[in-house]
Amino acid sequence: MNSGIIPTAWTGPILSVLRIMTGLLFLAHGTAKLLTWPLTDYFKDGVPLFSIMGLAGVLEIVGGLLMVLGLFTRYTAFVLSGMMAVAYFMAHASQGFHPILNGGELAIMFCFVFLYFAARRRPLEPRREKSMICNTFFRTGPGYSAWPFFS
Repeated sequence: MNSGIIPTAWTGPILSVLRIMTGLLFLAHGTAKLLTWPLTDYFKDGVPLFSIMGLAGVLEIVGGLLMVLGLFTRYTAFVLSGMMAVAYFMAHASQGFHPILNGGELAIMFCFVFLYFAARRRPLEPRREKSMICNTFFRTGPGYSAWPFFS
């Protein structure tokens, strides 16, 4: 089936390429911070491991590897999305409103790409049934009120 320019059968492989490339780019940021490879002017002396930048480097290396390998993708992407949102507001937002002027466009893009992967359900992933607590307290449908305590 063709739902546009790209055939539907290509969706999985293209999303895999997006996940792998995003993970590799994120991994490169972590190795630049902690391993000084590739060598950049900003991180030429490295960063201390027990600092906020060191923690960011560890998350970038570990999270980047997990994204490349496709392990715990949704959980990893959720954590990394939050990390990039915090990074944007701590490092970039104070330098101006527009992301292109404050240098935060990459942080925003990483944040929303990771948020997409965190929210995405794989086609073969089974849908989880609601828990017993959820069924007990949040019943919906005819004959049930929105709140169990007001019925």
